[in-house]
Amino acid sequence: MNLRTKHRGRAASAVAAVLAAVLAAATACTSSSGPAPHPNPSDPIADTPKPGVLRVLAGSELQDIQPVLDEARKATGVTVQLAFTGTLDGADTVSTGRADGKYDATWFPSNQYLRLDPAGRSKVLSETPVMVSPVAVGVRSSVLGDLGWGDGSKVTWAQVGDAAAAGKLSYGMSDPTRSNSGFSALVAVASAFSGAGAALTEADVRKAAPQLKQFFTGQKLTSGSSGWLAQAYGRAEPGKVGALVNYESVLLSLNRTLPAEQRLTVVRPVDGVVSADYPLSLLSSAQQGERDSFQRLTGYLLKPDVQKRISELTLRRPVTAGASPAAGLPSDRRRELPFPGTKAVADGLLAAYQNELRRPSRTVYVLDTSGSMDGQRLDSLKTALGRLTGADDTRGVSRFRDREEVTLISFASQVKWTRTHVVPASGATPGPAAELASINGDVQSLKAEGGTALYDSLEQAYRVVEGQQKAAGDDRFTSIVLMTDGESNEGATDADFKRFHDGLPAAEQSIPVFPIKFGEAAVAQLQGIADLSGGKLFDGGGSLDGVFEEIRGYQ
Repeated sequence: MNLRTKHRGRAASAVAAVLAAVLAAATACTSSSGPAPHPNPSDPIADTPKPGVLRVLAGSELQDIQPVLDEARKATGVTVQLAFTGTLDGADTVSTGRADGKYDATWFPSNQYLRLDPAGRSKVLSETPVMVSPVAVGVRSSVLGDLGWGDGSKVTWAQVGDAAAAGKLSYGMSDPTRSNSGFSALVAVASAFSGAGAALTEADVRKAAPQLKQFFTGQKLTSGSSGWLAQAYGRAEPGKVGALVNYESVLLSLNRTLPAEQRLTVVRPVDGVVSADYPLSLLSSAQQGERDSFQRLTGYLLKPDVQKRISELTLRRPVTAGASPAAGLPSDRRRELPFPGTKAVADGLLAAYQNELRRPSRTVYVLDTSGSMDGQRLDSLKTALGRLTGADDTRGVSRFRDREEVTLISFASQVKWTRTHVVPASGATPGPAAELASINGDVQSLKAEGGTALYDSLEQAYRVVEGQQKAAGDDRFTSIVLMTDGESNEGATDADFKRFHDGLPAAEQSIPVFPIKFGEAAVAQLQGIADLSGGKLFDGGGSLDGVFEEIRGYQ
């Protein structure tokens, strides 16, 4: 019985005490009484341990394992509560001690990045690989034929890179600074192009840089998550995207839902891959009860019949000898390509990807500075955007990138002003610092007053992008971020905006808008904008800083 009523007087308290005593006596004397109900896996993560509950910080792609965890709960009595994060962000959470006491275990696709940090290594007491999936290239079957690659079984990373550089292969890949599949793909091509025979070094990265830059000219889609990347591939206009770089399991699972003309042939380059082995890892801060739960859970997950079930559900490969993989899943393994030898090399590779190797970005921020934003809300916006101009970002995760074109649009009853900046390359004179400071100056100048003409301002953002594209004649990753704390109450309506959007050229219609819900923003309006543009709605209610940083993975 959960007695939550407070301050109802002494009589009520006495009755509650008597009832509690009676219930306790009944439980002690009645052998037929069942066990206490299990906690719900979807309950919020508790700040303190609970008996029979394992609190796990996990990679977001592990949402597909929930049916197995439900079965594990019945078999072992262990309830697994998953909190999802990006792998590299999760590694930082562990290394900095922010996971201590809050989580009992981690379950990332790989611990390779975490192991590069001595502080991170010391936080892990033990780890148990549960399943395996290599990073591969899923090529649209019609494109595979045009490339002359046969069934794809003999393709090398060099061939993939040459096809991308020649404009014959366009692909989508998740952001390496956010997603482990993107990070693993980046490491794989860097290792393959450099010919590294041992741990990847800074010299290897420099050697591979020219080929890497050519390889990334073929990247037409970027994303902070594998799930959104798959959706964007399905929405892309025919011929724009011919392939996806992702885990073998994600590509095979995607084929289950794609129409025949969009299905992918999974190419695992013969010169090697980087694989995810999904280690369920016990944190050294976990208490004894949670350590026992961890042992029961891992023992269950490694049973041959459970491994078969995992493989059939997720299309990942079993790790237990003798366990049967899902039908049609290749049983052979490719050589594992070498990983960076130090965290400095890994972070240097990530920073090079963001600022030198990938196609540059064009980002438009449409910022609500109506009267309702006055005070703390506007201060939060200034702080969050100001952080994107900081230079203390070793992986290039959050700050505006070198070569990025950043436009700020301040609006209320109408557009107040529009200001555009281009961040120079690090080797240029002057370098990025002065332009980043100028962006921050514009951010800090924002003032709140007026109504909310949301749709008029969003239409203006599309017109700005159109002008920029025509003037530059380039092909940047382009996106619009819309931040508002209210409902559009002036100017164009949602129906007007839909007519405007439907009249745009196909290339502009495909520009995603990422709305941020803040304060009392109208969720239906923002979700409609995200759905119409192929973007994604984010909730800034918890941390506006965190949301702006998360969106960077989609830009």
